[in-house]
Amino acid sequence: MEHVPGPPPATQLWLGLARLGQAVRMEAWRNAGPHNLSPLQADIVALLADSARPLRQGEIVAALASTPPTVSDAVKVLRRKELVESARDAGDARVLLVRLSPAGEAEAGRLTVTSPALSEAVAALSADDFAAMLRGATTLMRQLQERRAIPVSRMCLTCRFFVPEAHPGSTRPHHCRFVDASFGDAELRVTCPDHETV
Repeated sequence: MEHVPGPPPATQLWLGLARLGQAVRMEAWRNAGPHNLSPLQADIVALLADSARPLRQGEIVAALASTPPTVSDAVKVLRRKELVESARDAGDARVLLVRLSPAGEAEAGRLTVTSPALSEAVAALSADDFAAMLRGATTLMRQLQERRAIPVSRMCLTCRFFVPEAHPGSTRPHHCRFVDASFGDAELRVTCPDHETV
């Protein structure tokens, strides 16, 4: 009797995700740009660009799952590179608030341009595969966040405006109450400026 293989072990998925993470990290090193940013420095610039307000260093530590000394060192380097500005919080002088400088905003714009290698790889996915990967990624992130293995990000699945499967049987089954619109898995957001925690 022919053996029918079962589903691959979860380790295969984790290995695949690790390889993809490695590819993204390698592209980050290649995309160091004129300021020779490390991946962490680039992550801080991107995080500040995505925030509507200056962030405390502690918030940066939590959002990037890093350590206070590592983030503090990276922020100091970014200040020397004149990409961020910092000031003491008027309400609490012990707290340092960090925001992008005009040069940092320009650098954040440059960082949003995806490398050709990554863009072409994503473009090779069918629409269904893209939607399935995004749905799977957000589901895994939610599970890991609930287990406190990764920081909570501002994604649809943790937002009070998100109504999953509000329109069953539709190609756009989910609903966002913030914009009052339906959307499909391919439009799920991993980060959203309008996010409000459930």
